[in-house]
Amino acid sequence: MSNDTVANEKLGWSYGGQAVMEGVMMRGRYTSAIAVRRPDNSEIVVKTEPVSGAIYRGAIAKIPVVRGFPMLWDALGLGMRALFFSADVVGQAEDPDFSMSEGAAGFITGALSMLVGVMLFMVGPSWLAGLVVKNNDLLFNILEGFIRLVILISYMAAIGQMEDIRRVFAYHGSEHKTINAYEDGAPLTVEGVRPYSTAHARCGTAFLLVVVFISILVFLPFGKPPLLWRIVSRIVFIPLVAGLAYEVLRFTGRNADKEWVKILIKPNLALQRLTTREPDDEMLEVAITALKAVLEGEEQTAAA
Repeated sequence: MSNDTVANEKLGWSYGGQAVMEGVMMRGRYTSAIAVRRPDNSEIVVKTEPVSGAIYRGAIAKIPVVRGFPMLWDALGLGMRALFFSADVVGQAEDPDFSMSEGAAGFITGALSMLVGVMLFMVGPSWLAGLVVKNNDLLFNILEGFIRLVILISYMAAIGQMEDIRRVFAYHGSEHKTINAYEDGAPLTVEGVRPYSTAHARCGTAFLLVVVFISILVFLPFGKPPLLWRIVSRIVFIPLVAGLAYEVLRFTGRNADKEWVKILIKPNLALQRLTTREPDDEMLEVAITALKAVLEGEEQTAAA
């Protein structure tokens, strides 16, 4: 699901997370960790791996807008690996030979998911808007953005009715609660994390909403070109739209305590009601385990 990036100003670093099947992935500056609860014996399985130093700590990480797309692309890859790992843990509880993370199955699934996402969210709205608006460039771009927003909200609302997805959304809520508690200096225990909000200013769901509005501004100067150019431009300019949206989310996340920013991000927080649910204590325990594994990895790297 959504891949979130949240800021811890005390450490000067942005911690990220993502809900997966029966678990949570957390990412730090040097380490990522996936914690998944096995459905057969309730054991929490943890996997850690280093993150890309070139992307998160290299020169590119200091260049606004440019840094956004590589970071998001890497986060997408990390999130897909986490999702496949969680599928393996859950699937192997019933079939020891089950595997999504090895062979071509995982690659094909990821590639098809990306293709469907680009066609549905970027290309489709442009095509539909072109059928309705003929000679008004401003109206065309506004309608395209509106259709994109409707598709986004409808998709989230629809999949949220599925029982398995509701559990993923609850793990999404546990991820937010854990990060909120950590940033607030609360103890990383179930009791310490439980009172915190399931919403966060820099949620990946909020990123998608920002993309909708940024895309209107980016494509407005192009007017309404022929369909083929519209399709090409919507794909080619994905890195720019993503980079700008990343900077907006980064800024609002770091200034979420300011009153005018609180007003600005209200739609972002409201949209998260579709992709988060209140988690139970076992879900909180999984999210806490993932974050603790990341923090332990960060400490070991810093001490090395």
